[in-house]
Formats: sequence, C-alpha cells, structure tokens
Amino acid sequence: MAITADSTIYDLLKAKPESAEVLFKFGMGCVGCAIARGETIKEAAMAHGIPLEELVSALGIGQE
Repeated sequence: MAITADSTIYDLLKAKPESAEVLFKFGMGCVGCAIARGETIKEAAMAHGIPLEELVSALGIGQE
C-alpha cells in the first residue's frame, strides 16, 4: 500500500518508522498521540498549521 497524504499517521509510522523524526521536526508529537490511528497526514498538517506540500516532501510521500 502506497502512503499518501490521505493515509493515517499510524499507517505512515508503521510503513516508515523513520518518519517519526520528520514529524518531530515539524513540531508534531504524533507518535504518542491517540488520534494518530484515525487522523490522516493531511488532517494533521492542517491541525498543526503546516503546509501540506512541505510536509509530504519531507516525508518522501505523495499528496494523493
């Protein structure tokens, strides 16, 4: 399964554990957050005021 901005934070971390470092650099404490199981990367970026394009580029994933 390809990870995109519509994938959950949980799926991202499961597929690419090294992404935790990137999320922390953006000020996102998603690793220990209960919401991470159901929140998409896109939703998390919006909630934290992070430009989606910048986040997906840093994570090395597609927007869709």
